Amino acid sequence: MYDLIIVGAGPAGIFTALELLRKSSTPHKILLVEKGKPVEKRHCPKDKTGVCVNCKPTCAITTGFSGAGAFSDGKLSLSYQVGGELPDLIGEDFAQELIDYTDKIYLEFGADPKVEGIYEGPDIKDIRKRAIQAGLQLVDCPIRHLGTEKAQQLYLNIQNYLANAGVEMLFSTECENIILEDSVCKGVRLREKDGVRDVYAKQVVIATGRRGADWLEKICAEHNIAHKPGTVDIGVRVECRNEIMEKINKVLYEGKLIGYPAPWRNKVRTFCQNPGGFVAQENYDNDLAVVNGHSFKEKKSNNTNLAILVSHNFTEPFNQPIAYAQKVGELTNMLGAGHILVQRYGDILDGKRTWANELARTNVRPTLKDAVAGDITAAMPYRAMVNIIEFIKMMDEVVPGFASPETLLYSPELKFYSNKVKMDTDLETNIAGLHCLGDSSGWTRGLMMASVMGVLMGRKLMEKHEF
Repeated sequence: MYDLIIVGAGPAGIFTALELLRKSSTPHKILLVEKGKPVEKRHCPKDKTGVCVNCKPTCAITTGFSGAGAFSDGKLSLSYQVGGELPDLIGEDFAQELIDYTDKIYLEFGADPKVEGIYEGPDIKDIRKRAIQAGLQLVDCPIRHLGTEKAQQLYLNIQNYLANAGVEMLFSTECENIILEDSVCKGVRLREKDGVRDVYAKQVVIATGRRGADWLEKICAEHNIAHKPGTVDIGVRVECRNEIMEKINKVLYEGKLIGYPAPWRNKVRTFCQNPGGFVAQENYDNDLAVVNGHSFKEKKSNNTNLAILVSHNFTEPFNQPIAYAQKVGELTNMLGAGHILVQRYGDILDGKRTWANELARTNVRPTLKDAVAGDITAAMPYRAMVNIIEFIKMMDEVVPGFASPETLLYSPELKFYSNKVKMDTDLETNIAGLHCLGDSSGWTRGLMMASVMGVLMGRKLMEKHEF
């Protein structure tokens, strides 16, 4: 019998354990279950092969200790305005207080003290003026950039800290289900190399991240865990030359812009901007290939990439937004024979596909070398595609040259946050003993806010459950 089982070793789960260890006066028996590998064993063979080999049973980029954090662009957003809806639940001031607290913990474990995006001067005023004229909202958000390669060392430091403090960690272990007795969560069912076993605990935390959102959705449906369909983001990863993005990279590092283009006025936003970065492929369950962006501290490219995401909120009777986004991704994968599709913006406007030889003679050379030139409009839903095109036009007013015919669009970029678990301010679900955190819960988006939710969970376990 454990005091606490945490399913998922992403930021939310990690910081739950960290806060308990740092603040609780009594020792606790904690089990951390992770489908992937420890940080030091997470290696992507693409570094050597040059192409994605679709690793089984898990993708090292998205799965393992620290979740997607170890291999992502490694940015910590230091404002409550970025990172999901958790501030709506706990309050904006308290959310910001927790961000500031959590940021100090990251610094203790080796984060870069430098904060990006705090420049003040005429350039920021010019960018904001252009954004207003274009009908876009510029979100102020300081960024602490860990860096893809530096993040791995930082999370290794945290992993070692937890291990030395007595946290039991099971890697390459999949949680099949939760165990309920009289509507109370008593533990989890685990699948290991040697078979299946049941493990019991006083409290269970599910923090399976974006990768585990669809699994949690199924668990919620099976056990009547109160939830509702939330937002799912469908979009593209845009890549252009650093020269085009020079001012916004210098002033903001990561420009966060939000717009509501005609005719539907859906929310469209930029996300995960990587100056001098690299476009990357990630593989989800069922061999779904999705695109992302990485940004290293040392290694730089000639390009900047960022996501443009269209938010979809569905109403009754439809309640499967994750499945919807997956189908879009599957269709795109089909056209690319299992690879990411890339297309020039000018070709989209001209109504033609992009050919490989055309990419070879343009100023913007793809940093994702095994992306397949094609036609993303053949798979992207009409509404999403029109939103993306109109948003790019708006962006061009802020960043002249952004809508260049040579600008590259990669597809699919999908963010699964859609299963929003209903909970109160103490992070209690309708199932006693069960808590759902991080991106898989639908309440957070990104490293910092997921970490914050973990910190809060650790405190609530001490306050409400005598940890």
